[in-house]
Amino acid sequence: MTLQKSGDSTQGLALYYAILVAATFLMASSFIAGKILLAHDVPAFLLVGWRFVLAALAAALVLYLTTDDFRAALLPRRLDVADWMTVAAIGVLQTAMAMGLLFWAMETIAPPTAAILLFTNPLWVALIGHAVLDERLSGLRLTGLALGVGGVALALGGGFSLREGAIGGELLGLGAALSWTGSTLLNKRARLPIETWALTFWQMLIGALALLIVAYARGENWPQHLPLSAWGWFLWLAIPGSTGSFGLWFLALTRGGATRSSGYLFLAPLFTVILSAALLGSTLSAAQGAGGVLIGCALWMINQSPRKSGAAAKLDS
Repeated sequence: MTLQKSGDSTQGLALYYAILVAATFLMASSFIAGKILLAHDVPAFLLVGWRFVLAALAAALVLYLTTDDFRAALLPRRLDVADWMTVAAIGVLQTAMAMGLLFWAMETIAPPTAAILLFTNPLWVALIGHAVLDERLSGLRLTGLALGVGGVALALGGGFSLREGAIGGELLGLGAALSWTGSTLLNKRARLPIETWALTFWQMLIGALALLIVAYARGENWPQHLPLSAWGWFLWLAIPGSTGSFGLWFLALTRGGATRSSGYLFLAPLFTVILSAALLGSTLSAAQGAGGVLIGCALWMINQSPRKSGAAAKLDS
């Protein structure tokens, strides 16, 4: 049920915003947990691979608990070979490439910078979607895109006055955002006849297996003596930081719709900045902070729906 159908009651709005805050907070916490595990010498690809194996199993459990016919939901007969290839492509783009590149980036850059770069994804979805999916861009959205591009330039070290050793990580973070963009556009275009949690399971599992193949081919090994606290961070990363954040985000989309909810996605980098300062002692430069604010404004602008005529609005309602 959407917020509109529930009458925008005060209680319904409060619950909706609580879900949004919880989802974006958990997204932010995954950056902190990942950075801590990387500092314990857990290799990036191996870490992300095993993270999403565990997260995929948790997604399968959620599907099992929320469907009457688990097998039919997990392996829908409506999917043909082309559909399964699309599912695999989404897994490679969203889990293997986006998350793999993101954690590789965090070997050299701070979590707030990585979060700001990753969550430029809606900017690229709007820009590329205009060209690929023929989606209309209003004047407000075009202005938002211009602000967003400027914000990215500032986030990449402040007007390209780049810090030594960080450029590679920042470009990897931007590559992660573009990979996520590719998976979003592919998913939009394909309109796969599959349950959301089933798609989540398959794309996580396929991406995780691809990353593990790459990790072991590179000779990556899990540290032999990982402290108990680090194992706690790994469990947090895999379950609340992955399955939990996905589940709450899907719930927010169901209640408030994609357009309304996506404007709040930039809460995740904001929470990452706060958590990173509190737990890791990391900070943003003034230029990067300004870039983050510009990107946040841009996300709000590109997610505003153009006003419709009375007849169109009545038809929508």
